[in-house]
Amino acid sequence: MIRAKVIGAGGYGGVGMIELLTSHPDAKLACLVDTCDVGTPISRLYPHLAGFCDLPIVAPDDPVANAPVDVVFTATPDGVGMKLAPRILATGAKVVDYSGDFRFNTAEAYAEYATRIGREPQHASPELLPQAVYGLAELHRARINKNTRLVGNPGCFAASCILGLAPAAKHNLIEPFSAICDCKTGVSGAGKKPNAAFHYPARYDHMNAYKLAGHQHVCEIERELGLQAGREIRVTFTAQVVPVCRGILSCLYGQLTRDLTAAEAVGIYREFYRNDLFVRIYDRSASIGSMHVRGTNYCNLIVDVDSRTRKLRVISHIDNLVKGQAGSAVQNMNLLFGLPENAGLARPGQYP
Repeated sequence: MIRAKVIGAGGYGGVGMIELLTSHPDAKLACLVDTCDVGTPISRLYPHLAGFCDLPIVAPDDPVANAPVDVVFTATPDGVGMKLAPRILATGAKVVDYSGDFRFNTAEAYAEYATRIGREPQHASPELLPQAVYGLAELHRARINKNTRLVGNPGCFAASCILGLAPAAKHNLIEPFSAICDCKTGVSGAGKKPNAAFHYPARYDHMNAYKLAGHQHVCEIERELGLQAGREIRVTFTAQVVPVCRGILSCLYGQLTRDLTAAEAVGIYREFYRNDLFVRIYDRSASIGSMHVRGTNYCNLIVDVDSRTRKLRVISHIDNLVKGQAGSAVQNMNLLFGLPENAGLARPGQYP
């Protein structure tokens, strides 16, 4: 049985991990760590966990927090995981980090990302960057294995957009600088920490775009699509918040490089993802939306071609807290320990 520790257990990313691990057949929660609500049982903070997980939250310096485990999930903000990882890895545990700290393999690539989000460009543990694997399993499954020690979990918008455009990039279906990512997310994407902009009266019936000067996930998207294409890819990315709790809807467009029918595009996507349990491909006739992935690790893609404007159009749906966060982390854990990739994740969502 895999012993798992969650650092940052009291946030949405942490509780999402707890929800998934309580029903995982091969893993158990050994320790919940946070700097807030220390001593409080997690089921008091989140009553829906009562009877499933009643572990108390412990402080980082508590002896319980430093007991041996097999895997540590650092559901922490940027800048935290990079400082914790060396000590965790030295104990023999594997690390899956939620932040942007280990999504890039060189100090230069990290510095570009950090500058974009207004952080110090110097990485605290640059020697670990070459070891880190970008944790989008659908593209990097072969590198996430028992010999891997450190995984940088993908960003939620990044997972949605990369999965939606990777086949197009791989098969040179779209012009390299033509991709448009028009993305909408639920309010939970902002995390648990109170913020005036997400106070109910300020958010109800209100939609807005943000970070138009440059979103942090653009670096991931362009890097991963460029790897698929074998050349530089640039995207025009617009993030928007809409008044729903969870879910991401990404409308993705690109100028076609050749004549292509909608049926041909669907066929290319189905072939690309033929071995991927969590990516489902639909044609334009599908009547699906964000509710159909809520609470699941699935990414639903509607693939279409607008022949009038000669554009590829892909509609990507994920749950930002599962496929965009905790679900991908569990998927990565499964691969790290040689388990079935869908262990603990093979379940439908909830409807309505």
